[in-house]
Amino acid sequence: MIREIYLEHFKCFERLSLPLGGLTLLSGVNASGKSTVVQSLALLSQSVVEAEWSGALLLDGASVQLGAVTDVVDKVNGRRSFRLGLAGDGFMVRWRFGDPDEQAREAVTLPVHEVEWTEGGATERFVGTTVGAFRALLPATLTSDHAKRLQTTLARLDHIGAERLGPREIYRLGHDDFHQTVGIHGERAPGALWWFGDDAVAPSMCLPDAPPTVRAQVQAWLSHFFPGVVFQLDRVPNANALTLGFRTSNETNFHRPQHVGYGITHVLPLLVAGVRAVPGRVLAVENPEVHLHPAGQAAIGVFLARVAAQGATVLVETHSDHVLNGIRRAVREGTISSEQVALHFFRERALARADNIAQVVSPRIDAEGNVDQWPAGFFDQFDRDLNYLAGIGS
Repeated sequence: MIREIYLEHFKCFERLSLPLGGLTLLSGVNASGKSTVVQSLALLSQSVVEAEWSGALLLDGASVQLGAVTDVVDKVNGRRSFRLGLAGDGFMVRWRFGDPDEQAREAVTLPVHEVEWTEGGATERFVGTTVGAFRALLPATLTSDHAKRLQTTLARLDHIGAERLGPREIYRLGHDDFHQTVGIHGERAPGALWWFGDDAVAPSMCLPDAPPTVRAQVQAWLSHFFPGVVFQLDRVPNANALTLGFRTSNETNFHRPQHVGYGITHVLPLLVAGVRAVPGRVLAVENPEVHLHPAGQAAIGVFLARVAAQGATVLVETHSDHVLNGIRRAVREGTISSEQVALHFFRERALARADNIAQVVSPRIDAEGNVDQWPAGFFDQFDRDLNYLAGIGS
């Protein structure tokens, strides 16, 4: 399980050590660094998958496009390199990428200059120019169980972005390994259902009155969010493609996705990834509330809490107080313990410096779902608007 993300001179952060819970909620004003935290994980995953033997961080790939070196180094402090790090149960790793010359500032890959690996109380340092072969961002000679599990975790990271694929006539069907994740836009979710629909689901993720398989449980959860909605998945003859149909009641036929609400196709990848999220797997979701009614937003908070409670690591970037309240309800109901939940509120760096306050504040949640502090801007807009309408605020 990944328990900490470390960033140094990466984008808007001079230095950040961010503890993670089983479920970690990232909130804050726009352009305050929430996405940067998720992107750091996504970049590591992308590099492991697309550039396994390169010994470099891939900035511009199929899943994440962050541009070139000049787009990701911390310009405020004038650095030419940065560090990314992860810590988990029994290990810690920190990579240093960069130090490009001026001619390489527009490069879309950054070589690994140093790897610091800590395990069992001992720390090893590997300098990129003398290490030799790299595999999945780690020296090929580093073959401990912790190292192998980390590489597998990064390769199987489910990162679902805010810009998800809308309704489509057809969906690509690749080989089964291609659909191990649902894709950053959710574009691989139908294929994952096709290939892994008969796989068993952990009892803690199963809704009653439905078989404990991926396909049946995704269907049950979809009906939980959207009563009466049923999906149908069919292969296009003589093509590597699928069609996806939805029925909104027993009295109707199956419709093309274009004829049902956007919320259905936007929540489907979350359900597929969540139902398949075995212990040790990482699910990072940006704006899970997109196209959902407030009740659905709260329900997705409860769902993601349930995913985390059964052993997966879940990161949620959200602007929705309903998602937060869904998580709080899950804590109070005992679905997930308060110790498994981490809340982080991000402020814009320049303002935090000007006011001499921390860039990241971490409220705590208790067993009753109460939050111990509500810094200005932390899901307080509803109260501020009510105060204004009542004539007691601005």
